[in-house]
Amino acid sequence: MTTAHELNWVKSSYSGSENDNCVEVAVRPTAVHIRDSKDQRIRPIAVTPTAWAAFTALAAQETPHG
Repeated sequence: MTTAHELNWVKSSYSGSENDNCVEVAVRPTAVHIRDSKDQRIRPIAVTPTAWAAFTALAAQETPHG
Protein backbone atom coordinates (compact mmCIF):
# COMPACT_ATOMS: atom_id res chain seq x y z
CA MET A 1 0.00 0.00 0.00
CA THR A 2 1.28 3.46 -0.91
CA THR A 3 1.49 6.02 1.89
CA ALA A 4 0.79 9.75 1.50
CA HIS A 5 4.51 10.48 1.89
CA GLU A 6 5.34 8.27 -1.12
CA LEU A 7 2.97 10.07 -3.49
CA ASN A 8 3.91 12.88 -5.87
CA TRP A 9 1.53 15.64 -4.76
CA VAL A 10 0.60 18.46 -7.16
CA LYS A 11 -1.10 21.65 -6.01
CA SER A 12 -4.08 23.00 -7.90
CA SER A 13 -3.31 25.75 -10.39
CA TYR A 14 -6.27 27.63 -8.90
CA SER A 15 -4.58 27.84 -5.49
CA GLY A 16 -4.00 31.35 -4.27
CA SER A 17 -0.62 32.91 -3.65
CA GLU A 18 -1.32 32.81 0.10
CA ASN A 19 -0.95 28.99 0.05
CA ASP A 20 -4.25 28.52 1.84
CA ASN A 21 -7.42 26.84 0.63
CA CYS A 22 -5.34 24.58 -1.59
CA VAL A 23 -6.18 21.19 -2.96
CA GLU A 24 -3.40 18.76 -3.79
CA VAL A 25 -3.78 15.62 -5.88
CA ALA A 26 -1.57 12.62 -6.51
CA VAL A 27 -2.43 10.45 -9.50
CA ARG A 28 -1.73 6.73 -9.51
CA PRO A 29 -2.86 4.13 -12.06
CA THR A 30 -5.72 2.87 -9.89
CA ALA A 31 -6.59 5.92 -7.75
CA VAL A 32 -6.47 9.68 -7.52
CA HIS A 33 -5.60 10.83 -4.00
CA ILE A 34 -6.89 14.21 -2.82
CA ARG A 35 -5.87 16.20 0.26
CA ASP A 36 -5.99 19.62 1.88
CA SER A 37 -2.54 21.19 1.75
CA LYS A 38 -3.11 23.16 4.97
CA ASP A 39 -3.30 20.12 7.23
CA GLN A 40 -1.46 17.15 5.78
CA ARG A 41 -2.12 15.13 8.95
CA ILE A 42 -5.67 14.59 7.70
CA ARG A 43 -5.87 11.37 5.73
CA PRO A 44 -6.30 11.95 1.99
CA ILE A 45 -9.31 10.56 0.19
CA ALA A 46 -8.94 8.34 -2.85
CA VAL A 47 -11.27 7.98 -5.81
CA THR A 48 -11.07 6.06 -9.05
CA PRO A 49 -9.61 7.83 -12.07
CA THR A 50 -13.04 7.59 -13.71
CA ALA A 51 -14.72 9.31 -10.75
CA TRP A 52 -12.04 12.03 -10.72
CA ALA A 53 -12.48 12.66 -14.45
CA ALA A 54 -16.25 12.98 -14.00
CA PHE A 55 -15.82 15.35 -11.04
CA THR A 56 -13.34 17.63 -12.80
CA ALA A 57 -15.46 17.70 -15.98
CA LEU A 58 -18.51 18.76 -13.95
CA ALA A 59 -16.50 21.31 -11.96
CA ALA A 60 -15.18 22.84 -15.19
CA GLN A 61 -18.76 23.27 -16.44
CA GLU A 62 -20.00 24.80 -13.18
CA THR A 63 -17.10 27.14 -12.43
CA PRO A 64 -17.28 30.63 -13.92
CA HIS A 65 -14.21 31.40 -16.01
CA GLY A 66 -13.20 34.99 -16.09
